[in-house]
Amino acid sequence: MSELTGMRLLVVEHNADNVDLLEDVLGQAGYVDVIGTQDPEGVAHLCKAWNPDLVLLEMRMPRHTGYQVMAEIRELMVEPESLPVLAVSEDVSRTALQRALSMGARDFIGRPIDPPELLLRVRNLLQTRQLQKQLREQNAQLDDAVRQRTLELEQARLESLTILASVTEYHDDDTRQHTQRVGLSAAAIAGAMGLPEEFVLTIRDASPLHDIGKIGISHTILVKPGELTEQERTRMMRHVEIGPQILASACSPVLRLAAEIARTHHEHWDGRGYLAGLSGEQIPVSGRITAVADVFDALTHERPYKPAWEVDRAIAEITSQAGRQFDPRVIEAFVAVDPRTLPIHDPGQ
Repeated sequence: MSELTGMRLLVVEHNADNVDLLEDVLGQAGYVDVIGTQDPEGVAHLCKAWNPDLVLLEMRMPRHTGYQVMAEIRELMVEPESLPVLAVSEDVSRTALQRALSMGARDFIGRPIDPPELLLRVRNLLQTRQLQKQLREQNAQLDDAVRQRTLELEQARLESLTILASVTEYHDDDTRQHTQRVGLSAAAIAGAMGLPEEFVLTIRDASPLHDIGKIGISHTILVKPGELTEQERTRMMRHVEIGPQILASACSPVLRLAAEIARTHHEHWDGRGYLAGLSGEQIPVSGRITAVADVFDALTHERPYKPAWEVDRAIAEITSQAGRQFDPRVIEAFVAVDPRTLPIHDPGQ
């Protein structure tokens, strides 16, 4: 049995003798999955339930014409189903042919039926149907492959960003998890501010690179216990210049936002930050959000120059800086997410 003769055929005729005739012709040609019906009103339900590959449809039935049947199954006759209909009619006029084809029939055959001609037309329609099915399957497989490749590329991108971020804190964070926590906290705050989801996801991936400029700062300064001298502090402040320079040639949205954050996350709402002395809305929202996430994580974790603060103490300090160091609207969002739910603990502890 060929693949074609195993496909499903539905014969719709109001006359039982005509149904038998077509079934006999198709059966002798090797078609084994043929259903005949004299109930045109049930064709739509039968097509949806049985999913035939071809409908042989009589056009001039007394109570329910083939044209009405085609109108009822029209949604199955177009993409993505593309159910072919072979119109059968005693009326072989040009008008009848054009009407059937305009209603969506793929082919037309007149009575009296010539079995060889019928089988040729059936085979041609089934071959087309088979090719369409194969094409859909190939497209589905291609879509799956593209989705898988996209996931792999996204995973590689995120891994690259994570590694790049961890390099920036290699000298002053033994766990190298500060950047991950800042990213998650910044995303939570941005979400609480009602910012677009795309921005929330982008700041999650970009804010871990806020201190990438520390690559250009002396290790001695980064790990020095106690306060920095004025000269050392000036050198440390340069990391907000170095970071954007490192990322200056970046084209991706994540890295462009990372450059913006690296440049502005030490600016203060009241204009007393560094280096540009920006204030208020002059500071990009990405920098304002990351500033809060960064300071909260720094306060609640041990550093070479200080012990870790209790969470409540850190929250009180940060909220007291609303309108001074931090944007009041960002602080509102920070409080709204409940800072105790932010990722203040190292993963795995």
